[in-house]
Amino acid sequence: MIRASQPPTDPGFVQDPYPFYDRLRPLGPLVWWEEYAMPVSARHDVVAALLRDRRFGRENPLGQDIPDHLAPFYAVEAHSMLELEPPRHTRLRGLVLRAFTSRRIAALAPEITALCHSLIDAFPDGAFDLLSAYANRLPVIIIARLLGVPEAMSDQLLRWSNAMVGMYQAGRTPQMEQAAVEATQDFSAFLQAYIEKRRATPRDDLITHLIAAEQDGQTLSTDELITTCILLLNAGHEATVHTLGNATRTCLTHAITPNAAPGFVEEALRHDPPLHMFTRFAMEDVTLHGHNFAKGDQVGLLLAAANRDPDAYPQPSRFDPGRKAKAHTSFGGGIHFCVGAPLARMEIAIALPILFERCPNLALAQPPHYADIYHFHGLEQLMVTR
Repeated sequence: MIRASQPPTDPGFVQDPYPFYDRLRPLGPLVWWEEYAMPVSARHDVVAALLRDRRFGRENPLGQDIPDHLAPFYAVEAHSMLELEPPRHTRLRGLVLRAFTSRRIAALAPEITALCHSLIDAFPDGAFDLLSAYANRLPVIIIARLLGVPEAMSDQLLRWSNAMVGMYQAGRTPQMEQAAVEATQDFSAFLQAYIEKRRATPRDDLITHLIAAEQDGQTLSTDELITTCILLLNAGHEATVHTLGNATRTCLTHAITPNAAPGFVEEALRHDPPLHMFTRFAMEDVTLHGHNFAKGDQVGLLLAAANRDPDAYPQPSRFDPGRKAKAHTSFGGGIHFCVGAPLARMEIAIALPILFERCPNLALAQPPHYADIYHFHGLEQLMVTR
């Protein structure tokens, strides 16, 4: 297997990882990424197949050694359907989908529309950061309303979420680990109290419906409810914020006017997605593309690289809302396909067109700068004028 080196925190890579992906792709279906010490794939056909290959999964079949200081964080992760395999994953996902229905998501459209206008009404004069004023605010407030937690908690929810997702970043530090553990403990304590409150006084909100969800006589435990709420916030918020920011940057730098058509939304998700790498474990000894995976070995699926594969997408670096091509990999695939994808798609389809309709003179106030947050990919700030 050919080996390649690219520090994921290198400033050039952070700002534009796509040239590295383009160098990887011709080297083979699997390439050894030195800094991660594992094989990765930048090819669409390989990534799409591995997302659905049941010989690979998210849960390490050999278990993992967890340092004592990180035990509280991983105690919560232990109940995340994103990190589990069947049968626990099947049970959890089935119960969540009974509460997180397409009807419930679709009913949020008027609220999302009104919130977009309200946030735009509050834009300051002069140059301002669109991320903090719009892209960050929208999804966290919607998730708060969906769950039924006080909207006044949205800033605190955002701080907890930002601290926890730091655990998945290449450049994480001991200080980031400590912040993630503290956020996990505080977030869990808040949700435990709030779940008990909802058990006593049910409302028409997602937490109440998650409590009531039942399948084959089984319900979600309190620990599973806590982790599910945290997952819905963290995963849903990160993906939507980065997609809104990245897509707005693309529109402003290429003079593109967004619209609500599915083609535009899917192209925004393909062109510069919020998550660039999704790792999986070999659940058994597997030989694939000439490489022998031992049980417990990892493989990195480079989602953003797959989305720019010229064999799947002609002129892949070009933003083309009319593109007729294979499905992108930004939401994953197989049994771990993102459960929040319908909500994210709807938020993007509503928020971007309203932003450009209300602010027809929107322009960059300074060059956008991506944050050092790999495996994620999103802007540090997006300074604009209107």
